[in-house]
Amino acid sequence: VVHFVGQNKVGICDQDAHKSVAGVVSTDPGFILNNKSEGIKLAMTGRVPCKVQGIVEPGDLMVSAGNGRARAESNPSIGTVIGKAIEAHNNTDVGVINIMITLM
Repeated sequence: VVHFVGQNKVGICDQDAHKSVAGVVSTDPGFILNNKSEGIKLAMTGRVPCKVQGIVEPGDLMVSAGNGRARAESNPSIGTVIGKAIEAHNNTDVGVINIMITLM
């Protein structure tokens, strides 16, 4: 999970439930916009694998966990939501699940 850190720049999100999340670094993007630009492949919408921490159930709203990962949040503040979990993560360790990114 990354957030805006400067003009046209993103960095690993280091704050829990951050309001300036920008998206999730994508390992396999469906398509690339501005492909002549340099930088990371950033998913801002759609289905993407995401590093998560803690228990997650399908349909949970996801916010930044403060360590470059996402976590489930039952009552998130407006502007902190990265998207919704599509899969479960059934332990407190770090894992990777698919989420549907819908920044709000």
